[in-house]
Amino acid sequence: MSGKTSTERLILTNATLVLADRMQEGTVEIENGRIVGLGPVTRASDAIDMGGDLLIPGLVDIHTDHFEKHVFPRHHVRWNYMTAALAHDAQIIGAGITTVFDSLCVGAAEDGSERAEILAPMIEALEKAQAAGMLRAEHLVHLRCEVIDPQTPALMEANIGHDLVRVISVMEHLPGIRQTRDLDTYLAKVAKLRGEALSVTTARVNDMIVAKREIGQKIRPQVVDIAKRHNMPLLSHDDTDIEHVDLAADEGVAISEFPCTLEAAREARRRGMQIVGGAPNIVRGGSQSGNLAVRDLLLEGLCDILASDYVPRALLDAPFVIAADADLAYDLPAAIRMVTKTPAEAAGLMDRGEIAPGKRADLLQVSRHDGHPFIKRIWREGVRVA
Repeated sequence: MSGKTSTERLILTNATLVLADRMQEGTVEIENGRIVGLGPVTRASDAIDMGGDLLIPGLVDIHTDHFEKHVFPRHHVRWNYMTAALAHDAQIIGAGITTVFDSLCVGAAEDGSERAEILAPMIEALEKAQAAGMLRAEHLVHLRCEVIDPQTPALMEANIGHDLVRVISVMEHLPGIRQTRDLDTYLAKVAKLRGEALSVTTARVNDMIVAKREIGQKIRPQVVDIAKRHNMPLLSHDDTDIEHVDLAADEGVAISEFPCTLEAAREARRRGMQIVGGAPNIVRGGSQSGNLAVRDLLLEGLCDILASDYVPRALLDAPFVIAADADLAYDLPAAIRMVTKTPAEAAGLMDRGEIAPGKRADLLQVSRHDGHPFIKRIWREGVRVA
């Protein structure tokens, strides 16, 4: 299991190596969990024959919401935190993700009491499971901080000191802006769900928007300040207008996560920010919320990183979809960089994400059938974990 680094020498040969800038046939030599050399195909008796399969770096996922889904397998059912962590880890490693940033909600757009209760126990379960070597992927924590919840700063202060916490994002899930700009559609949907007159819903939501906007104006600077005091990388979430991007850039945010419009993405690039797109958006051919297609970002060179968001498996599929699309002009190494080297480096993890001497031996043996990539073997720090 994870938590251990292999002290044995490992040779993987007859592999199609997906390097950061090219593909080549060859061999990877590993010692003490690190890549120590690349070379031509060898006939050494102690080498493991990859049969010509692809050998790619272990995937690095900067944003997945899936741990919470295992804690709440049904809306009204709260599962044991440790067993939820183990189930989540199985899904993550099965997708080829060897480093995952579990994105946990800090605060909520509406009643955040339940999410406030589960935040610390989820982090503690990850810490205990990882320390005991029970997890096969390496789990780190991405705190998704909702600025329209007055509880958010206190929850951040209470949890940001955990060693697993490495990334902070700033969210504002307020109807009528960002991800839910179409307020009329939102109001009609809520009215139908509640079984109430549209006029009643409209009045109630408009009052809520006014109150929450005032809260957000006070809370957002506090969230940014806390992140800076702890030297955490900052991401903005669902930037839609140029003003959203400029606010984030002025705050020192370096990464725009899931921009909802091309205008926002172009401004993020102009301001020197990296851009994260959703891998499920690529796989399904568009946004599940009716916003910007990541393919349109790629056509303009406006996507640096892919995250699994709500489908862990999508992080493996998406690079192959991108590389197969001739109009995008991304080869497989370039597409794989978006799910390995680039997210690792954006999060400050310079020791992984690439098949190169000195890097961690986090590796996937991948084959393809009918265009679908599938994983045969997974190593993390030279230890086979799947």
